Amino acid sequence: MRKRFHSATDEEIRLGKTTDVYFDRTARILNATGASRPVKAELSLKRLPGGYTWGLFAGLEEALNLLEGLPLDVRALDEGTIIRANEPVMTIEGNYIDFAVLETPLLGFVCQASGVATKAARLRLAAGDKVLISFGARRMHPAISPMIERNAYLGGCDGVATLKAAELSGIEPSGTIPHALIIVMGGIEETIEAFDSVIDRKVKRIALVDTFGDEKFEALAACEALGRRLYAVRLDTPSSRRGSMRDIVREVRWELDLRGHTAVKIMVSGGLDESEMVELRDIVDGFGVGTSLSNAPVLDFAMDIVEVDGTPIAKRGKMSGEKTLLRCNRCYRDLVVPFKGRLTRKCRCGGTFKNLTHPYLKQGRLVRKQATLASLRRRVLKSLTHLGL
Repeated sequence: MRKRFHSATDEEIRLGKTTDVYFDRTARILNATGASRPVKAELSLKRLPGGYTWGLFAGLEEALNLLEGLPLDVRALDEGTIIRANEPVMTIEGNYIDFAVLETPLLGFVCQASGVATKAARLRLAAGDKVLISFGARRMHPAISPMIERNAYLGGCDGVATLKAAELSGIEPSGTIPHALIIVMGGIEETIEAFDSVIDRKVKRIALVDTFGDEKFEALAACEALGRRLYAVRLDTPSSRRGSMRDIVREVRWELDLRGHTAVKIMVSGGLDESEMVELRDIVDGFGVGTSLSNAPVLDFAMDIVEVDGTPIAKRGKMSGEKTLLRCNRCYRDLVVPFKGRLTRKCRCGGTFKNLTHPYLKQGRLVRKQATLASLRRRVLKSLTHLGL
């Protein structure tokens, strides 16, 4: 029998096998004493990573998959909603014993997915209208690479690289050619010609042009090999040889244009972050981003009991009672109000506050269907027009 990888199965997660031990002990004590009571528990965003002024809520689909079928009511923001510090994103109502051991995986689903989606949204803003592809799967455990790239796509990436993530996202995978293939085949001309002869014509021909020689000479060689069939060249120059990436791109663009290859686009990858992308976006046509996306800082959510047996109560430092999030449809200002308070309010800008919290589960039964990933992504892109880095 082959050994398992160091990852939990879906069933192990649902059974609470990935929980912190003190939740397991809590459940055992409540079962033994019969002390469990009806509660409302709230997931809220404690803080944002340094320098961030907003985040993107993600991971709801997996959170609902975890809780569906249990005797619980769940109210939450829609996935892909812009959020800020100290705002509630989800409320779980039910007997505490029914979900006590699920707090750890529930937070894990939401914290990391939201972190990746938020980083992707920031990279989307930095890229402007240029193509943005997620290349980050190789930097994380393969068991979670589909989650990473799914949320990268939600946050604004145009494409993802791995096969499973593309299947999950309902899109075709995106990619070029690796240095390994060029090294094995002996050069860029042989490699791009072989790619052109073997790979389906619907796949864009993009040549990686920094394996053995200067980027401009390899780019010109790829152009000579494929002519008009070459869609783009990709520069992945290592930092040890880079100098000014902007100067390298400008030089490649000059040489391509001078020789009539004006239609060939230039893609850039290799250790990129928001600042580098802002510096390059006026002279490149697309970006491939890996480590900074897959290694995105998580959003720090907490789960706290805010009501017991119908009575508002919370630990010190937390506000008791269930809350809901309102947002002005005109200026994007937020208000956190009591759940049973007056929800229809006028904003000082003249706009109207809209309730962003919706029922998703009623006694474990799904009562609000999630939108498709493509439509969630479109909503995110629309929301980003209100924001800046």
